[in-house]
Amino acid sequence: MRIHAMRPQPGNFSWLLVPYLFVSICVNVNWSPAMAQTEPYPQSPIVQSIAFDWSTHRREASGSDNWPITWADDGHQYTSWGDGGGFGGTNSDGRVSLGVARVEGAASSYTGFNVWGGKNPETSATFEGKSYGILSVSGVLYMWVSPGSNTQNFDEARLYQSTDHGHSWQAASWKFVKGDGIILPTFLQFGQDYQGARDNFVYIYANHLKDSSGLKVQKPGEIALMRVPKTAIMDRSAYEFFAGLTPQGVPIWTQNIQDRKPVFEDPNGVGWNTSVTYNQGLDRYFLMTEHGQTSKGKLGIFDAPEPWGPWTTVLYTEQFGDSAIEASTFFWNFSNKWSSVDGREFVMIFTGIGSNDSWNTVTGSFVLSTPDVMPPNPPTGLTFSGS
Repeated sequence: MRIHAMRPQPGNFSWLLVPYLFVSICVNVNWSPAMAQTEPYPQSPIVQSIAFDWSTHRREASGSDNWPITWADDGHQYTSWGDGGGFGGTNSDGRVSLGVARVEGAASSYTGFNVWGGKNPETSATFEGKSYGILSVSGVLYMWVSPGSNTQNFDEARLYQSTDHGHSWQAASWKFVKGDGIILPTFLQFGQDYQGARDNFVYIYANHLKDSSGLKVQKPGEIALMRVPKTAIMDRSAYEFFAGLTPQGVPIWTQNIQDRKPVFEDPNGVGWNTSVTYNQGLDRYFLMTEHGQTSKGKLGIFDAPEPWGPWTTVLYTEQFGDSAIEASTFFWNFSNKWSSVDGREFVMIFTGIGSNDSWNTVTGSFVLSTPDVMPPNPPTGLTFSGS
């Protein structure tokens, strides 16, 4: 059965369940006023709803979480995990603080390999931490690393690079620190090895630090945006920070991190995890983050025509998942390798706690407001590897 998660209107939290055949069943779920939250942006003009096919749900790497993902030059995807043994491991078997894996194959038949750390790794891990952002550009992997523990994760974020597909890593000489006010950076994902990027910049999102008492959703929620030339990612002096828009809607950039302004806001909260992916088929940017911590996961999916907005709402739910997803979920990522050329079919990767403290994938689709509409710039250079 395919679940259509319709965007809830204020005061109406309904889920439409649609089987693959012609019969439709409508199920209403009534939330108490204490649970209900109002989404911060209007409905997407492009995406009417989002559907998940839970019969495709697959779970691997029990005990390992996080899993940001990027599509590299060699055709494989690379991802990182925290506190576990990675693929083939468990919470105790092969456990490392931080590991890096390679995912080979199509969405229906992929295999994960532990490149750096974990159970039976190709290379042993050499430092600890947690990562919520990994990127491949010109054959080089980049990874943001924070200290890792609940009380120290917000202390700093340091950039690492690997020129051998994750087998060894070199740290930048600088780092973002707590005083900068931004935490847990993540990269905007484009196509394979950054193909299809809008320009020659790499874009990075990071949540604004509001509460450093532990690893938690930051409230009220604000997200910062920065950019750096893709030839100078390891150079701190080359970074610029989003500082708002001109009256004509043109982004303003500053080299002073303290002059930045949030590019996304939600009074209900954001993060701690955020992911942003460019969908070339739909010519839209999709941002996913939490808006609160619950037993199921408060997922918000938003889209925009540019990395800086304006944002609209695709999904704003109090409970992500179905009856098989028993525990909390967090940190959702789209795989660009496993997206269809037209951008309508996708694979989502997510993690969580309990049984979801693992690598999870589920396929889905975007239901468009105007099904026959096509984006102004048809996609080029993408290969659908979803089956």
